[in-house]
Amino acid sequence: MIAKASIKVGMENTQTNSTPGWLIGGIIVIVLAVIVGYFVMQDQPKPEKPEQLPVVEIQPEVAPEPEPEPEPIALEPEPEVVEQPVIETEPEPLLPTLDESDAWLTEKLPSITWRKELLKLVIDDDMIRRFVVFTDNFAQGIIAYEHSPLIKPNAGFNAREINENGEVVIKWDDTSSRRFSLYVDLLRSVDSDTLVSWYYELKPLVDEAYRELGYPEEDFTDILQDAISKVLDMEIPKERLELVRPSVMYQFKDAEIENLDDADKLMLRLGKENLLVIKSVLLEINEKISRERD
Repeated sequence: MIAKASIKVGMENTQTNSTPGWLIGGIIVIVLAVIVGYFVMQDQPKPEKPEQLPVVEIQPEVAPEPEPEPEPIALEPEPEVVEQPVIETEPEPLLPTLDESDAWLTEKLPSITWRKELLKLVIDDDMIRRFVVFTDNFAQGIIAYEHSPLIKPNAGFNAREINENGEVVIKWDDTSSRRFSLYVDLLRSVDSDTLVSWYYELKPLVDEAYRELGYPEEDFTDILQDAISKVLDMEIPKERLELVRPSVMYQFKDAEIENLDDADKLMLRLGKENLLVIKSVLLEINEKISRERD
């Protein structure tokens, strides 16, 4: 308690007798600050006037001229799509077996000729085999009557005995050739295009029948054309043929003609007019077969 009182008394005395020290110190600081600030301000260079920037005239933006629109390109109209009709192709007919081919041929034969009444001349039994065997034999000069694809003529052969200068001469009777006229008419009425088409359609069966004869490697078409060529190469006699009858059978008086093979002599018995027609038809057929082979 005594110490606190002494400090208070001392403070009171100081305030009464002198100017406070903090006040004097503050005044001195302010004066120094003013003096220093003056000299500092005198030493700093005066700020130069800022350079005047050139005035740049700003051109107003000019809108670019619009590019001309391209002229419309005339497009060619798209071609109209025409739907093609669907053509339904008929499937190729399946061939029958060789043993069952007679029924197939019998059904189709009427469409090959306009003389349908003459189809009675055709033997409708084992037709393909008959055709192959007869043709093969004919090409060799042999007449296989038992394998003929056609029935035999009803009329028989006739000869005429003529008295010339007191000598009896046997000559060919032209009426005997007329018994073959119906067969020639049948051949002439056949459509050759259809006939050749049928031949190639039936070729697999024809080849099978030909192999049965023991020809595994040969082409039957060669044999067929050989047979046709045999007819085409046959010379037609200019005069009526003379005959002799040393026995029951007639023979040709000319030994050279008598020595011809049976196929050639059959063609002579057909007669001149019939043979000319047959040659014409077979020539056309042979040419079409050759074109098909090429």
